[in-house]
This record gives sequence, structure tokens and C-alpha cells, in this order.
Amino acid sequence: MEEISQGVTNINLAADSHKKNRIQVSNTKKPLFFYVNLAKRYMQQYNEVELSALGMAIATVVTIAEILKNNGLAVEKKITTTTVDMKEDSRGRPVQKAKIEILLGKTENFDELMAAAAEERDGVVVEEEQQT
Repeated sequence: MEEISQGVTNINLAADSHKKNRIQVSNTKKPLFFYVNLAKRYMQQYNEVELSALGMAIATVVTIAEILKNNGLAVEKKITTTTVDMKEDSRGRPVQKAKIEILLGKTENFDELMAAAAEERDGVVVEEEQQT
């Protein structure tokens, strides 16, 4: 019995380990720049990030990816679109929803840009402290 539970734990860990860099985006739960900043952090940690969304949140994921690309922080590695069968809340009947997954990688100068942004933030904090 102990071996079975250990095997299940190992399977769960293996399934989770290759998706630690995935962000499932909702267009109702968090503001846009929460996801932009989280994606930056994931890219620092894992060198790439996978943005995922269903239905109406797809536009939000595309916007996040474009912000990161336009700021020179990310490059597109892969974009996948599919449809997913889900149950409708009220009647429980099956409904198909569009799904998108965008895999972004760091640009060559990602670390330099992040360091410059951090310096800029630190400089603003120092200036504010000096004025008070």
C-alpha cells in the first residue's frame, strides 16, 4: 500500500514539474499587469513562460504576450490553439470553449532590461526618500 501511494506521489510530481512555468489567465480575477509582472518573474526563474487561457480571456493572454514582446523582454516560441469540451454551469450540457497557449522565451537582453528597470525603480525610491 505504501508503494502505491509513493508511486502516485511521484506521478503527481512528474506531471507538475513540467508545468511550473504555466500561468492560467482569467480576465476577471486579476488586473492585466499582475499577469505581465508574474510572467516576467517566471521568465527570470524558468527562462520561459506558458500563458494559457479559455474563451473570453484569450484576448487578455494575447495582450500580455504583446506587451512583453514590445518591451523587448520576450520572443514567441510556440502558439497552440484548441477547443476544450466543458460543462455549462446552469444545465450541465457540454459546451466547446476556445483555448490558447502561448509559450514565450527570454530575449538575449532580458536580464539587462530587467536590471535597468530595477535600477530605475530603486532610483525613484531614493529620490522620494531624499525629498521627505
